[in-house]
Formats: sequence, structure tokens, C-alpha cells
Amino acid sequence: MEKQMFNVGKIINTHGIKGEVKVQRITDFEERFQPGQLLYWVNDNKEPKELIVRSHRVHKGFDLLTFEDHPSINEVERYKNGMLMVTEDAQEELEEYEFYFHEIIGCTVYLQTGEEIGQVKEILTPGANDVWVVKRTNQSDLLVPYIEPVVKKVDPEQQTIIIDPIEGLLD
Repeated sequence: MEKQMFNVGKIINTHGIKGEVKVQRITDFEERFQPGQLLYWVNDNKEPKELIVRSHRVHKGFDLLTFEDHPSINEVERYKNGMLMVTEDAQEELEEYEFYFHEIIGCTVYLQTGEEIGQVKEILTPGANDVWVVKRTNQSDLLVPYIEPVVKKVDPEQQTIIIDPIEGLLD
């Protein structure tokens, strides 16, 4: 497969005996897991496998999915620890100031003064706004809320983010 692919979730376990899998979501797009959606299961040592979502529900903060032609635990057991992905042509145009996770993760975060803070390693979606987890050298991770008063500039092409931390953010 020549197309670039992007993570939308990780299958972390099976759930029950009727072919359901427990997925840790890595996307904000609800439609990624809608019935009929084409996903690709990817594992380090295997070719991507096409899976079509049969059903989706949320349970205890995780997405539970079933796939067409996978009616039991026996058919989905092998998918554990694999990634669910979409191709680049499945991505939609975003509004201004909206970004895909893959555009943010890996960016270097700087203060407005030019001082480097670290790199975004993960994005949390706890509720009202996303929180970017920034890995710092010899310090604990920094949690940066993606809100206008803090995040001043995001440049995915240059892989840079400029912030103006609110009081106490860097402590």
C-alpha cells in the first residue's frame, strides 16, 4: 500500500466473546468508528488488513468495535496490540486553528522568547479543550492546554509551536 496512513486508535484487548474489541482512541473524529467505515489494521510485521466497522459503542471511556465477518472472539484475538488506521484520502479539510493529532505530535514547543521547552509526545482529550503533553529534558512532562491565551502559533510545516504560558504552567 503506497498511501500514507494515520493512526485513529489502538486495539488494546478483546471484549466479550462476540467479536468486540476494546480500542484506545487516537482521534477526535466520531465518524472514524461509524458502521460501514473502512479502517486498516496494522501490525509491525504484517500487511495492512482492511476491516469494516459493523458496530460501535462507548464503554468506560473506551470505544468498543465489531467488524464485518468477525462474529467471535476467535476472529479478533489476533488484532490485539495492532493499530487502526485510515488513509490520507480519508482525511477531511479542517477549519482554521484545527489540526490533526499527527500534525501536532512531534512538534517542538518554544516560549515567545525563543527558549525551547520540549516536544509534544501525546494529546489528551479530557473535555472542553485538548491538552498537549510536552516531554521536557530532565523535567516532568508539561501539560499545555490548547487554548488561545496559551498557544500563540502552530506551524505544522516547520514542526513548531509557540506558547505564552499562564502563571504556574511551567512549575
